[in-house]
Amino acid sequence: MTLDFSRYDTRKYPTVSVTDGYGDWSGHYEQTVHDEMDIALLDRLQTVRWDEARDAADLACGTGRIGAWLRAHGVKQIDGIDLTPEMLDRARGRNVYRSLSVADVARTGLESHAYDLVTQSLADEHLAELAPLYSEVARVLRDKGVFVIVGYHPFFLLNGVPTHFHRTADDEPVTIRSYVHFTSDHVSAGLAAGFSLIEMHERIVDDAWVKVKPKWAKYRDRPVSFAMVWSRDDDR
Repeated sequence: MTLDFSRYDTRKYPTVSVTDGYGDWSGHYEQTVHDEMDIALLDRLQTVRWDEARDAADLACGTGRIGAWLRAHGVKQIDGIDLTPEMLDRARGRNVYRSLSVADVARTGLESHAYDLVTQSLADEHLAELAPLYSEVARVLRDKGVFVIVGYHPFFLLNGVPTHFHRTADDEPVTIRSYVHFTSDHVSAGLAAGFSLIEMHERIVDDAWVKVKPKWAKYRDRPVSFAMVWSRDDDR
């Protein structure tokens, strides 16, 4: 079940497209989104042998934060795609990617069966449907490949807190168009694409989170993000 965030929206910020939103946000994205949201979950994963990944695809790679983490953990070669040229410009400056291209996560243009590892972080809430993402990841992964997805927890969307930022020009808060996907939506899409779910964690707002973002103290003990590890085994 996919639901448009607008039915839960309590803040009523102006809503912008993914490309317009992240284009405006690119210059101060990393001052807003901190490692506690996604890197902390990657650090917790036990089933992924990062240093054994010869080729990885980083979907919706943004400014390259995840790509930099992957390289630091031994991933050999990384190709990144993103819809927003301004975010790719930031990623390019990190010099951790083999290639960077403007593309949709459901139509990457990447070679079939070319990757040991595929990642996507903090982007699934912008997809109207999850099935095309999982199908595309299944296409580009090699047998025994792994898909790691980190997402903004639907709890916050359901409670009216969207993916949003303040525009630099006028400091106006704006919402990037989002959709609510329940955990069951991910499971259904993953299983239909031939994956097995082998690990999952949820990030709870705790002391470490509040230290970084004190205004979030009112959300203490609520789930803010999640990570899933999916395995692709063509012999199963």
